[in-house]
Amino acid sequence: MGKVAVGAAVVCAAAVCAAAALIVRHRMKSSGRWARAMAILRELEDKCGTPIGKLRQVADAMTVEMHAGLASEGGSKLKMLISYVDNLPTGDENGLFYALDLGGTNFRVLRVRLGGNEKRVVKQEFDEVSIPPHLMTGTSEGLFDFIAEALAKFVATEGEGLHPAPSRQRELGFTFSFPVWQTSIASGTLIRWTKGFNIEDAVEQDVVGELTKSMEKIGLDMRVTALVNDTIGTLAGGRYHNQDVIAAVILGTGTNAAYVERAHAIPKWHGLLPKSGEMVINMEWGNFRSSHLPLTEYDQALDAESLNPGEQIFEKIISGMYLGEIVRRVLLKMAEEADFFGDVVPPKLKIPFILRTPEMSAIHHDSSPDLKVVGSKLKDILEISNTSLKMRKVAVAVCDIVATRAARLSAAGMLGVLKKLGRDTVKDGEKQKSMIAMDGGLYEHYTEFRTSMECTLKELLGDEVAEHISVEHSNDGSGIGAALLAASHSQYLEVEES
Repeated sequence: MGKVAVGAAVVCAAAVCAAAALIVRHRMKSSGRWARAMAILRELEDKCGTPIGKLRQVADAMTVEMHAGLASEGGSKLKMLISYVDNLPTGDENGLFYALDLGGTNFRVLRVRLGGNEKRVVKQEFDEVSIPPHLMTGTSEGLFDFIAEALAKFVATEGEGLHPAPSRQRELGFTFSFPVWQTSIASGTLIRWTKGFNIEDAVEQDVVGELTKSMEKIGLDMRVTALVNDTIGTLAGGRYHNQDVIAAVILGTGTNAAYVERAHAIPKWHGLLPKSGEMVINMEWGNFRSSHLPLTEYDQALDAESLNPGEQIFEKIISGMYLGEIVRRVLLKMAEEADFFGDVVPPKLKIPFILRTPEMSAIHHDSSPDLKVVGSKLKDILEISNTSLKMRKVAVAVCDIVATRAARLSAAGMLGVLKKLGRDTVKDGEKQKSMIAMDGGLYEHYTEFRTSMECTLKELLGDEVAEHISVEHSNDGSGIGAALLAASHSQYLEVEES
């Protein structure tokens, strides 16, 4: 063999060795990346763990905080607001009633004809109105004038059989889903705005008074008979259809719970005890926190960067506003520390709240063999292309861990409410049924979440007690519930006056 040939052979051999070394290093690097990503996933699973013992501790802590919140104002992270709703619908309500449901960038106006115990809801109509963005940050007068005008237009469409009785004023149930200090069944002072609203001159004002001024200005003959938040509206709507309903839970963009408390069990209540012996309590349970909650570094960072650090901790780990964001933060850490999506961190993955919970749900529910939906969501939302099946499976696993923790903690919160009411046990011979009315997109549309929550509640209660406890969707409870509360309170006043 000539010198040139030998030299060429040596060069070729060196090139082959170099290529082989590159392949080995690449495999080792890939293996290292994968190992690091798996370590992050395992740590997440461990930190989000909700064994049954921990859930019982969370439930016990919820019950303790409920007692403290009922004992004194400021005594607990749970506000345990007195709603002044001491009479829930019975099914006997009769007449024409209106409802206004204001809780976001749109509001709804409803009209319902109630026919008493035999006919129940004879007819209902509604309209949805979008609020112009400038009114969300303008003046109180501007917002409520706009709402009153929309109400007047809706009233003008009353058809045959949908007019109030002669000489009878129209009555309105007002669902106002912002923090309010209730001062009576039909009045309440705005504490602060949320959900993109920021109208400074409305804070610390009676929202019913503001709406009433706007209605009077245009000659709209209507009075607000009941002011409630969406959770209490859901409770009222549920009770109307089933007298076993004792509580309501909202699991949607945000979360909250309300329940029927015995009036004598509210030490901070200083008025005359209501004749019904009951009072609906708005828990504002999104603000619950406990050392037993399984918090992660992602939750702590999310909270620190939020508009209300240290507040609404329970809401930040169980509600639809935040679940997708927690998943994004986990995937970002994998991208930054394990090059999970390649050598460059996908820029879109760095954008807070870009991954919404509906997209997270779609990823979680993908049952196709190649996880095609997962691949398309990662590409369309985060601009991450060419993901392997292994990567897609990891994304599903992250969603499962985050959603499962939220669902199981929701169930623990519900157990805490049942414990406070003594409904977590079955006494000998007792056959008392208890129902929790549910509403919110997270519960309604996120199947894996709902299934996990319901199974966990049954597990916590045990088979015998679980037979007496049911959870049921209360469709449009916050809307029609306000009209029903206006009706029940109106009839209660008529009985009192007679």
